[in-house]
Amino acid sequence: MIIDEGLSEIKAYFKELQLIEEDQHHPLGNSGRVRVSPKTEEEISSFLSYANTKGHSLFIMGNGTKRGYGGLLEKADILLSLAQYTGIVEHNPGDMTLTVKAGTSFQEIQNYLAPYNQKIPLDPFYPNHATIGGIISANDSGPKRLGYGSARDNVIGLRMVYPDGTLITSGGKVVKNVAGYDMNKLFIGAMGTLGVVSQVTLKLRPIPKYESILFVAFPENNLEEIQSFAVKVLDSMIEPISLEILTPTLAGRLTNNNQYTLLISFEDVKSSVHYQEEVIRSITPEKTTLTSLSQNEATIFWDRFYHQQPNGITNSSSTVAVLKIGVTNLDVIKIVKETELIGDSCHVSIEAHGSLGTGLCQMTIRGASDDVVFAIKKIREIAVHRGGYAIVKHLPFSLRKIVNVWGDKSPYHFLFEGIKQKIDHNQILNPSRFVGGI
Repeated sequence: MIIDEGLSEIKAYFKELQLIEEDQHHPLGNSGRVRVSPKTEEEISSFLSYANTKGHSLFIMGNGTKRGYGGLLEKADILLSLAQYTGIVEHNPGDMTLTVKAGTSFQEIQNYLAPYNQKIPLDPFYPNHATIGGIISANDSGPKRLGYGSARDNVIGLRMVYPDGTLITSGGKVVKNVAGYDMNKLFIGAMGTLGVVSQVTLKLRPIPKYESILFVAFPENNLEEIQSFAVKVLDSMIEPISLEILTPTLAGRLTNNNQYTLLISFEDVKSSVHYQEEVIRSITPEKTTLTSLSQNEATIFWDRFYHQQPNGITNSSSTVAVLKIGVTNLDVIKIVKETELIGDSCHVSIEAHGSLGTGLCQMTIRGASDDVVFAIKKIREIAVHRGGYAIVKHLPFSLRKIVNVWGDKSPYHFLFEGIKQKIDHNQILNPSRFVGGI
């Protein structure tokens, strides 16, 4: 941490550029002793070069939805906010590609694309606040990952600013770009520890003509029956966009039905969606309850769904944790059931949902601090026992100091350390924000 003279020097540097403001204390940490808000790529490059030369640590933030995601330092010397670095750079409707500045919110981009009948095939939480740079850096996704893929599948080009201010470009602006190493994947999900995302080029897809959601509720909570039904869906010829199991607590809040519920969504032309709905109805087990939402009703539901998970904007001080768990796809059923038992034994409230297509499960834990910490530990043990992992996507700073949010280091962690050292040898970018304290 810099001394007071160093802080005065930083303030003087940025004050001269009229880009400085005081950064307030935040219970989620990941703050800065001063905050700067560049509006151009040149300013980003200049600021990084300055910080790197002076050895000042620097945190990166968009609108702050992921402020509670990783990080063992309450404050860096500088908080670099990209909230004012926004806008569409280039859109090729015929090629179905888009290049956009990193600070642009996801919903703003979707609103821009709507008149062209196009959209980005990603589904982050809090789309009206989450920036495209933050989504890419965290590799964020939701239930529609089954049909959409992840950021690694949809990003075709990145423009990055290295810690020393150097601008680099990876990938390209066309979908068929196969020359050389796919450097995009190095930066996607790296939590801003290797460089600042400046511009993102993504492939687009048409807005579907029709969409629907089917809810299949299992009144007897028979997990074997749920798994058997899910296997039939996965083995059939239909192509759901999502196949998500909701725990009774979450289903109760979202559907007013406190039972294990499978959420199955479709997007296509109307006739195709209706055909796939009929396939589901023909294989639905007896005694289950099937309800459906279509078009506007489905849109309203998804809006509620993507705003139900706490994040850096909606929750800052209470003891709430959000976990992301990865296991073999059908093991999600067992994970959510065991999680429900952990909730009872640890005296915490847990709402969970998981994809039976991708094996990714997300859950929100609420309760007293000690109980939440113990529940995280037990859930991680279960996930690891099943050959998976559990990371903490959101947690107050005070608890991140005692909870290993990324879990144990992998045997190949030395590769991460080597890449970090090579690119950011002064260790200024998002220090201690990523796995293993990188």
